[in-house]
Amino acid sequence: MSLPSKAFQRWLHGIAPNTSTADVCRFSGVKRTTLAQQLVRGKVAETSLVSISRAFDVNPFDALAQFEAYAALRGTPVPPTAAELISQVSTMDLLRAVVERSEPQDGRPPLILADTPHATSVRNWVDAIDGGELRHRVSDATGIAPQNFSAHLTANRLPPELALATSRAAGVGPAGGLVASGLVTESEAGWPPGARREALDRLSEGELALLASERLQARGKTLRRQEQEADHTNRIWENLG
Repeated sequence: MSLPSKAFQRWLHGIAPNTSTADVCRFSGVKRTTLAQQLVRGKVAETSLVSISRAFDVNPFDALAQFEAYAALRGTPVPPTAAELISQVSTMDLLRAVVERSEPQDGRPPLILADTPHATSVRNWVDAIDGGELRHRVSDATGIAPQNFSAHLTANRLPPELALATSRAAGVGPAGGLVASGLVTESEAGWPPGARREALDRLSEGELALLASERLQARGKTLRRQEQEADHTNRIWENLG
């Protein structure tokens, strides 16, 4: 989707009126050439705005909401569903939670969940909010081919505009996909502190074990496919050599 450069420049002047573009880039870590190219093209990447927002102590979620394309972010934050929260718990943390419940603590510190996003956060988020045919609804709404949408999920990435469209099609709050893709953090999106851990603790032992098993099975399939692809590539090189 990107942000119109003129609107971006107005926003930037509002938060850093006396700061040169060079200093903005130096403070934020955005390459000067990258920002210059985006401004010339008339489309500034959301990631640039997020980096600059953080550098000037502005909540990037609120900054995005100032642009018309992200009007859905305005107003009172919509809390994530329990399924969304659980989807943002990594597989390793699920396994650690199983162990935590199964063995005496013996003075060990409680489990602290890893930050979002994790290796399968995007796919897990989509699966968590998919009540059926979500991929096709997103395809109909945006024009993206289902196989291209699936490719984004496999790569654990989701462009912001597609994340919003997915949230809209699923009828959930607009922040989930932005958190799952790593554009903004949980706190920036207004998720309550400790919400993921609380959702995890509300799972019964059976639910937790089943979820961990499902995640491991999916992970096993992915690893097996990667091994087969690597083996196939090696055989090709051996035949060529």
